[in-house]
Amino acid sequence: MKPVGWLILSLLLLGLFAANLFWGSVSVPFGSVVDILSGNGDAVNPTWNFIVTQSRIPQGVTAMLAGASLAVAGLMLQTAFGNPLAGPSILGITSGASLGVAVVMLSAGSVIGGTVAGSLSAVAGAFAGSIVTLGIIILFSSVLRSSVMLLIVGIMVGYVANSAITLLNFFASAQNVFAYTLWGMGDFSSVTLGELPLFVSVSAAGLFFSFLLVKPLNALLLGERYAANLGVNVRRTRVMLLLCTGLLTAIVTSYCGPVSFLGLAVPHMARLAIGSSNHNVLLPVTVLMGAATALLCNLLCSLPWQGGVIPLNAVTPIFGAPVIIYVIVNRSKIEYFN
Repeated sequence: MKPVGWLILSLLLLGLFAANLFWGSVSVPFGSVVDILSGNGDAVNPTWNFIVTQSRIPQGVTAMLAGASLAVAGLMLQTAFGNPLAGPSILGITSGASLGVAVVMLSAGSVIGGTVAGSLSAVAGAFAGSIVTLGIIILFSSVLRSSVMLLIVGIMVGYVANSAITLLNFFASAQNVFAYTLWGMGDFSSVTLGELPLFVSVSAAGLFFSFLLVKPLNALLLGERYAANLGVNVRRTRVMLLLCTGLLTAIVTSYCGPVSFLGLAVPHMARLAIGSSNHNVLLPVTVLMGAATALLCNLLCSLPWQGGVIPLNAVTPIFGAPVIIYVIVNRSKIEYFN
């Protein structure tokens, strides 16, 4: 990728982040936002100061990291399985996290009051569900050598988790079902300023770990046998990939809900943009494009003229679905895994 391409992508990311600070469901004057960002927030409306510092800044950072995390998770899974339709939810990790939240919200109902304790319990439930699902997948990965078979096992685990969620919805109260439904629509605004350091730390650790896997990912493009001949421990690499994708997916799903299509479509957008599957370039481009796409989706969710916010999962398919359809139709003409 040429330097001008990196410059354009970086400027696009910065522009979208700035737009998320100035645009929202509540109209805040441009000059007031500038004053708040420059440290003169005491001179403006306290409500506007709170909106920008306590809501829009954490929301923008969350969107960037969540988009980058899901995109990288999708890229690694697509490379590991050699399947352009693989995504973060394909191994059941997203479903496991959703099941953990469902147990908290539908059984205990501890988040129904919108309390801090309830929110933390929902996050803990999502992490627990992700860890259990990830443990099952890693256990099978030590037995199954075929990535295709492991992919099928992940799909089956996801079906079982979704079945349990359906049962919990059936027996839960209408109020709890409504709260869980809202969570399932996806939202980047659920990370508060106090929770942001934890979200940033875990997401950054997962992204850093993914960059350490660039060499084995490039080797896997040649196939598992060729990768093994090049000295790559395929089984250990597979476990490391599962741990990394599980961590990235779990932290995003815990706080933002089961966000759809970002992990599936953004890696294809990055490949089409650079025309290469070399992860030395593809991985950082995927990070930037994932962050930019999430910021754009978050921006489109805001409706200041109505004073409301569209659910995130109502916007992400607008970008993701056309990309996947294009990939399916033109798969024979596009060389992804070479």
